[in-house]
Amino acid sequence: QVQLVESGGGLVQAGGSLRLSCAASGRTFSSYAVGWFRQVPGKEREFVSAINWRGTNTYYTDSVKGRFTISRVSAKNTVYLQMNSLKPEDTAVYYCALRSPDYCPGYGCYELNSSYDYWGQGTQVTVSS
Repeated sequence: QVQLVESGGGLVQAGGSLRLSCAASGRTFSSYAVGWFRQVPGKEREFVSAINWRGTNTYYTDSVKGRFTISRVSAKNTVYLQMNSLKPEDTAVYYCALRSPDYCPGYGCYELNSSYDYWGQGTQVTVSS
């Protein structure tokens, strides 16, 4: 059994910053990738960012490039999403997800909900204008 716990969400003014954390526990994997997704009511959950096992490859959706940074500390089984210059349109519930092994074949593989095996419960991010 794998548990993913997100933390760090909250209310922030536009232009502010938040850092989300995703801590994994339970089963041990030889390698795994982690993705961040977000969802607003009435819309599908959308890809935000992902990172591979070694942290050498990172992926971002266009709307957050240059503002968000994903990183990981493998020794702590924790992945971070640093979110700067936040905008009201970033308001959503943010979820982290895990896939193992970390290799994800095919173009855009890391951006798909179906590529991930485990999901956290989500953390709310609200950006006020």
